[in-house]
Amino acid sequence: MTPILIFVGAMLGAPARYLTDRALNARHDSPFPWGTFAVNLSGCLILGALTGAAAGIPVVALLGTGFCGALTTYSTFSFETLRLLEQRAYFYATMNVVVSVIAGLGAALLGFTVAHALLG
Repeated sequence: MTPILIFVGAMLGAPARYLTDRALNARHDSPFPWGTFAVNLSGCLILGALTGAAAGIPVVALLGTGFCGALTTYSTFSFETLRLLEQRAYFYATMNVVVSVIAGLGAALLGFTVAHALLG
């Protein structure tokens, strides 16, 4: 059953990533990769909440491994950072790395804290 839950979660996460990326990047006239930043940040928040809630295995497989695994993307984050460096957009490249790491950790901590307080 776990592989099916992961598959279903990924079926929802991958299109959510694509659509979010397209929608946010179309609204911002900036070299900063807002779409990737948003999906990675939301994935951190969801995974933090799942951890804080001490969710059962089926929920973690569906939402954590499946949905968040397909929603978030380290490879695109790396590619976009390198692309910014190639374009000599050093400020945006640096901010992409620094803000993504700090905000991602903060989102995971926030999700964990809120879920643990409510459900833990």
